[in-house]
Amino acid sequence: MTDPTPPSDPDAPERTGADEEYEDDEPRNPFDNPWFLPLLVGGFALWCGWDGFVSNKYLDDPSTLWFNRIGFVVLGAWAAWLVARARREGQGTSQDQT
Repeated sequence: MTDPTPPSDPDAPERTGADEEYEDDEPRNPFDNPWFLPLLVGGFALWCGWDGFVSNKYLDDPSTLWFNRIGFVVLGAWAAWLVARARREGQGTSQDQT
């Protein structure tokens, strides 16, 4: 089915303002939470740290052992940066509400 009013029709209703207001009223996606990515990356960092330093599972395979150890450091640093960014975002929204 096609729209009965062509886009070049000057009598066609404008929808710009109503659509923008509707998009702001939509519920947020859980993935939009500023703490989602830091917790996910931090979980992977802990997993790599466990396999690289605590568990005896990969002692016979040094490449996997070093991958987990390096992954722990890289993912841990990235998670710390994401936590700092999420805290700043959370503090910025709380100051705007008061």
